[in-house]
Amino acid sequence: MTSFQAISQSFTVSYHYEVHFTEGVFDEENPIFLDLFKTITSDLPIRLLFVLDAGVAKYHPGLIDAIKKYSDRNSKHLACTKIITVAGGEESKNDPKQLEMVLHEINNLSICRHSFVVAIGGGAVIDMAGYAAATAHRGVRMIRIPTTVLAQNDAAVGVKNGINKYGKKNFLGAFATPFAIINDFRFLETLEQRDWISGIAEAIKVALIKDVDFFTFIKSNAKALVDRDATAMSYVIHRCAALHMDHIAQGGDPFESGSSRPLDFGHWAAHKLEQMTGYTMRHGEAVAKGMALDVTYAYYLGYIGIEVLETVLGVLSEIGFDLALPIVSLEQKKELMEGLEEFREHLGGALTITLISGIGVQYDVHEIDREKMSRAIAVRSGLKEELFC
Repeated sequence: MTSFQAISQSFTVSYHYEVHFTEGVFDEENPIFLDLFKTITSDLPIRLLFVLDAGVAKYHPGLIDAIKKYSDRNSKHLACTKIITVAGGEESKNDPKQLEMVLHEINNLSICRHSFVVAIGGGAVIDMAGYAAATAHRGVRMIRIPTTVLAQNDAAVGVKNGINKYGKKNFLGAFATPFAIINDFRFLETLEQRDWISGIAEAIKVALIKDVDFFTFIKSNAKALVDRDATAMSYVIHRCAALHMDHIAQGGDPFESGSSRPLDFGHWAAHKLEQMTGYTMRHGEAVAKGMALDVTYAYYLGYIGIEVLETVLGVLSEIGFDLALPIVSLEQKKELMEGLEEFREHLGGALTITLISGIGVQYDVHEIDREKMSRAIAVRSGLKEELFC
């Protein structure tokens, strides 16, 4: 048998994208959207497929017309091939028909790798449309225009895309960097209070693991944030997005090939709680509960003191989160605990759960003390501990 020497090769790929902040992205005098394409050399107008969250279309009835007019005014550079409306919220990631709709239009309208999918909506819609774009033609370029607090400060500023499958959050997905993100603060004005508050959970999360000063700002401005102070919220979104992007660029593992995922602090329980409640619980609401559970567990392990625990729980409560876990039986407790293995499986490798050893200080653990976690679940559920041990 002929033997050949193995051929080895390595290469480096550089990624670059920007998050822009504005109001009225499709207003006639706003150049931000058009300016995104100035670096692209093309003799023909750039083809755009817009994927619009149905909820955004409902609360911003003039948006579709504004997009068409913006494209018409700039028809030398842009060609709006179609604006399609998809289901908002987690339905967009649970219903395969939503993904198929986007893929069908990419194919039908000849959206190619020199074209763009422009997703406008909450984090779930952007996740789903991003997965469609990432897999069609092995990657159609993507522009994200997130419309919720949670999407603007977290979900839309990273490199992940995905849909739910087999009852598991983001089981199907792809890492694909967006071409750009545009955070338009005007979209936040029509959010329900529940959605306005929900997104603050991700800001608290990243502050707890990375930035004590940012946590102090949120704590000091909790009432202003609840009262929908636009200046306070715009700062929270900008700072949160900056911390997320810095972690992606400087954290050494942008595509999560390792087992540690600190930006998912509080998420092992959050993902399972969303599933257990049929996704009626907002992601941010689940993250708040997940963080409350994990800081309680960290307290029982002795990683944090009572003052830190009460401070974190106090800020979450002041923002307006209900921190009680919807666990009323031993069977439900066992189901929630299954989220630990599902979280490990999703990352691969050894179990790695991020906790905190102080405000602004992350601390990874690789084993779970099930007795203490059961105690934490019991306390956060408001039930007798002996029922869960």
